[in-house]
Amino acid sequence: MKKIITLLAGCALFTAAAFAQVSSADAEKAFKIMEETEDVLAYHGDYSATMSLVIERPNKPKENVQYKIFERTDDDLMTIVQLFPEADKGVGYLRNGDNIWTYDPISRKFSHTSIKEALGDSDVKLDDVENNKTKWRENYQVEGFEKGTLGKYEVYIVTLKATTTEPSYAKSKYFIRTDLNLVLKQENYSGSDRIMQTVLLPKYSKVPAGYVPTQIIVRDELNKGEQTTQIISDLTFDALPDKIFTKAYLEGLN
Repeated sequence: MKKIITLLAGCALFTAAAFAQVSSADAEKAFKIMEETEDVLAYHGDYSATMSLVIERPNKPKENVQYKIFERTDDDLMTIVQLFPEADKGVGYLRNGDNIWTYDPISRKFSHTSIKEALGDSDVKLDDVENNKTKWRENYQVEGFEKGTLGKYEVYIVTLKATTTEPSYAKSKYFIRTDLNLVLKQENYSGSDRIMQTVLLPKYSKVPAGYVPTQIIVRDELNKGEQTTQIISDLTFDALPDKIFTKAYLEGLN
């Protein structure tokens, strides 16, 4: 009988712990850390970069794709132009606030799309590329906050549950360096807590304006062996002409 009581008590404690809520103080600290992960990045105002993708699929040769990215983070403006392979050269993506289009240089037509659209056949979505400020407090609640380690780094582990349809995933867990507030890893989950995607950020570069993640690995956890490695190069922070963020710019490239 004692064993049964002890077991039931243990189960009760486990259940209580499982459903324990994060304190308001810890939730506030977690949100501030998430905001700081964006503040330390160099993406403020205009920038341009070359983004190379290496797409890996089981039993298939690696696929190499390259894009040019132009973004004005303060105004939610972004233009992406495909550079390689040659057959897809000139394919474009244009964002102006909540309006997002893809451009087909062959038909010379624009089609409305979503920020959750994948770039070609890769595991990288448009919202993985853009660097606008995330509205953490408006779109998430803090489900977990603790300290831990990831490899040689001490990290904050922040678990966020989506409260709106804006995020791409129902829940995300972030592993953040405690010394620099750099995200090292992100795990994305479905509403049933099934892991859908893992994002690794093993390399950052320090520039005058802040840090830039120069290598990002996106793994599809539903299809084992599928991943896309994103490499950022040729980064500049010069002011960009307004015409780059127009349909006419994409039309004029071909």
